[in-house]
Amino acid sequence: MTWLLWLVLVLCLLALAAGGLSAYGSKRWTDTTRALTSRLEAARIDETAQSPSLARFDSRELEGLPAPVQRYFRAVLKEGQPVIAAVTLELAGTFNLSATGEQWKPFTSRQRAVIRRPGFLWDAQVSMLPGLAVRVVDSYIAGKGLLHAAVLGLFTVADLSGGGEIARGEFMRFFAEAAWYPTALLPSQGVRWEAVDDRSANATLVDSPLTLTLLFRFNDAGLIDSVRAEARGAMVGKEMVMLPWEGRWSNYQARDGMTVPFTGEVAWLRPEGRKPYFRGTVTSLTYEFSP
Repeated sequence: MTWLLWLVLVLCLLALAAGGLSAYGSKRWTDTTRALTSRLEAARIDETAQSPSLARFDSRELEGLPAPVQRYFRAVLKEGQPVIAAVTLELAGTFNLSATGEQWKPFTSRQRAVIRRPGFLWDAQVSMLPGLAVRVVDSYIAGKGLLHAAVLGLFTVADLSGGGEIARGEFMRFFAEAAWYPTALLPSQGVRWEAVDDRSANATLVDSPLTLTLLFRFNDAGLIDSVRAEARGAMVGKEMVMLPWEGRWSNYQARDGMTVPFTGEVAWLRPEGRKPYFRGTVTSLTYEFSP
């Protein structure tokens, strides 16, 4: 029986060590994301200084916009809808960890987005094995991008940050996800729309020094069906390769007087075909509106 007792003792020690590492990693991760959240909030523009006329949706600002864009705003907003200042949402879904195969893992996440100055912070936990999680933070704050992933929040497996294509890619995510905060797509919020055809239009947003244009496609109900960029930086091994990128929206529901999607899928459009890597559904959604 001695060997059995030793085995139990060793297993208990390993479990305690793993639990200690997990707790320590969680605390460090929480401290890091708290600091990033403080930076995100500090970069916000003083909304009390903006014109009261910009605090609510006025359908007169739709005059001259492409027809599908007008249909979209009339479908998702009501006259006098308060303009969104920030949103906090929780997501659950699956993430594909393989660039070439199918290695889908479940995740949960909490996301904070502020509209002016554009920025967001996505804090996720991807379950690799029971008791083993990869913590991921993805953000665009004050014109800088960040992607950091670490096993248990301690052992780094990905770390990209800064300006250039890193910042552009994260700014692209903020813009593409504006279906969650639709008033951010209004001309009064800085978006310029250009007609493409009866079902799509290009939208341009500037956050100096970045200028970004995405293609928005709309469905039969006038809602955003997809958002596409012709080039976004994708990491292939240790190199960044520019690939077309697309997000799709579905499961639209009414929330706080608006109609917004609760389910999304994101994919790289590789030469060999469309490659989804993210599928998520909103489980909690809280808005903050301009005063």
